[in-house]
Amino acid sequence: MTSDELVTDRSGMIAKMAMELCGTKYRLHGRNAEHGLDCVGLAARCLSSADLVCDVPNGYSMRGGSAQQISEVMTLAGFFVLPSGARLREGDIALVRPGPVQWHLMIRTDCGFVHAHAGLGKVVLTPGEAQWPIEMVFRIGEN
Repeated sequence: MTSDELVTDRSGMIAKMAMELCGTKYRLHGRNAEHGLDCVGLAARCLSSADLVCDVPNGYSMRGGSAQQISEVMTLAGFFVLPSGARLREGDIALVRPGPVQWHLMIRTDCGFVHAHAGLGKVVLTPGEAQWPIEMVFRIGEN
């Protein structure tokens, strides 16, 4: 899909915005592309592009928290949790576990996952499958 094509479904809008944000600077607690984004800020910006509003958490550390807390925020934003082993599609948001006490959000696109990579210092597209174990997948309920 080219950036000029009209995307009308929310999942497509989420994936399209994720791709457009590739190259954006990484910043912990970052909430806008001008100053930088972390994985939560990236997801929030993508949700906003699909006219989805959610209470975006702040003040968290890079380690800690729970999948339940993240699931509650995503459910309030209109997402549902996919059953384990379900096939992912563009616009899905994967909650992965890069380390024993670390959570990370990645957005599925047709060519891989877009995520805010702290080590590389920017939002990147990682082609193919998720590089970390997927703990939960969230999918938007379409209207």
